[in-house]
Amino acid sequence: MGRWIINVGLLCGKEFRSLFNDVILLGLIVFAFTAGVLLVANGVRVDVSNATIAFVDEDNSPLSRRLRDAVLPPYFKPPVLIAREDASRLMDRGDYIFVVDIPPRFEADVLSGRSPSLQIQVDATAMTQAGLGTTYLNGIFMGEVESVLHSGHLTDAIPFRAESRIRFNPNGESQWFTSVMQIVTNITILSIILVGAAVIREREHGTIEHLLVMPVSASEIALSKIVTNGFVIFVATMLSLWLVVHVWLGVPLVGSIPLFGGCALIYLFSVTSLGIMLATVAPTMPQFGLLAVPVYAVAYLLSGAATPVENMPSLIRMVVRFLPTTQFVNLSQAILYRDAGIATIAAPLLTIVVTGVVFLFCALLRFRSMLARQG
Repeated sequence: MGRWIINVGLLCGKEFRSLFNDVILLGLIVFAFTAGVLLVANGVRVDVSNATIAFVDEDNSPLSRRLRDAVLPPYFKPPVLIAREDASRLMDRGDYIFVVDIPPRFEADVLSGRSPSLQIQVDATAMTQAGLGTTYLNGIFMGEVESVLHSGHLTDAIPFRAESRIRFNPNGESQWFTSVMQIVTNITILSIILVGAAVIREREHGTIEHLLVMPVSASEIALSKIVTNGFVIFVATMLSLWLVVHVWLGVPLVGSIPLFGGCALIYLFSVTSLGIMLATVAPTMPQFGLLAVPVYAVAYLLSGAATPVENMPSLIRMVVRFLPTTQFVNLSQAILYRDAGIATIAAPLLTIVVTGVVFLFCALLRFRSMLARQG
């Protein structure tokens, strides 16, 4: 056992030197956990932000101007007045997501008690902005009309009131979610790529023959690659979580960072084992890339980082319970957002451990057969 540990340590040293000499991979790691997180957090919005809007104001009354002035940043860009005949052309060109058409005598009809309508044309190709933005505009316009009529809020006549209380992210800041989920995504893809590249690099550079003549076993070689690449990704993950997400973006991390770090280590063991297993299937780097991309894409899309698992069909929900990516996203959200303890995350953590053992077992079997064929 002592000799085995020493061999793993020596092989880890070789892996560290090989990784640090690969400038491209190091640059990829640094970019993914710094600029990559910042770009996604600031660029990918799941709420309404700076939506373009135009008004066709054929009433030109104090009420119509009041409706226009009530549409404010940061949800919408400053409204622009356009002619009715230009509305369709400008929307087809993608200049505006919303066009609000206020008909003639709109204010007079409102004040006289009639029920006039205004039209909101929406470019629904921008689905998130269109759906939420329409809800925002309806609320803004209803509030302004009620204020003009001094009628109070329409819900005052209802014998109950619906009151929303948003926990963990009161202002609905999309950065709080996308930044953390991007780190989880980076862990997955980089673990697969780095470990797989380390295995295939040995084959393509011919250094696998050097390992074959050394008194080391397949488990020692495989584990050294898992430990080395997993350690580098773990350090990058924790630095990115604290310095980029918490300090730079100002995202509060209410849960236990050490607990998240421990779970990340277990997840790294699972996904790096998957990376070695994939590398033993693909003989060359291009083939490994073609194999890794669909595996990662399916794991990401079913993880809950892109869309809630609850929105998926029942059969898919049953399948994703056994995916380590889904379970890691689940426990990451529970720890960092809701301050969950070990008792809460025990079930998803056990799933990650079991899948990791299965991946490692399959990887070692294929790794031994690969070495045998190489020898």
